[in-house]
Amino acid sequence: MITREMIIAEIIASNPKTISVFRSFGLDCMECQIADYEEVEHGAGVHNVDIKKLLKALNEAISDDQD
Repeated sequence: MITREMIIAEIIASNPKTISVFRSFGLDCMECQIADYEEVEHGAGVHNVDIKKLLKALNEAISDDQD
């Protein structure tokens, strides 16, 4: 499960499917140097993204792998 405290780059590295989710929210995290240190909640806040909607979409993306 992806949580708001997790580091963006670690999420992308372990779950490449999340790249399209981040992009759909206007977050080009894979191109951002800060992603190596930035928590999901902070990145969402900086870009005015609803953290609950983002987390829901990210977890839905990775749940497809677990079904």
